[in-house]
Amino acid sequence: MTDRETEFREFAGARMESLRVLAYLTCGDWRIAEDVVLATLAKLYGRWHRMDNHEAYARTAVVRAAVDATRRWWWWRRRTDLPVRQRAALVLHFLEGLSVPQTAVILGFPESTVQEYTSPGPAAFRRMLDERTEERHATRTA
Repeated sequence: MTDRETEFREFAGARMESLRVLAYLTCGDWRIAEDVVLATLAKLYGRWHRMDNHEAYARTAVVRAAVDATRRWWWWRRRTDLPVRQRAALVLHFLEGLSVPQTAVILGFPESTVQEYTSPGPAAFRRMLDERTEERHATRTA
């Protein structure tokens, strides 16, 4: 095994679960989250030797892919009270601890939009987590 492969395996092993949670909190679906993370890691592997900040690339790619996945036609059969873009902003800002400018760069929209999305703050984030917890509990008991 080459140094590149070893380095990538260590990174993927250490970050897989946190990237999966990030994707899930962004899109709200565990299957989509897993697909997004695996696709992101596959792309990252191909570019591994050309990048300096693997962490930033992985985080940005996972969030953007999770948001894009929610734009597919089959996503709309599930209704959510919290827009995906707002959910992504909340996750990056409050859970990942990124600043408003860093969140804006990752999501690709103005800082004012991030501020607007995060202004409801922890209350909106708590509502999102409560919705997901209720969904998961309903699925387990059904």
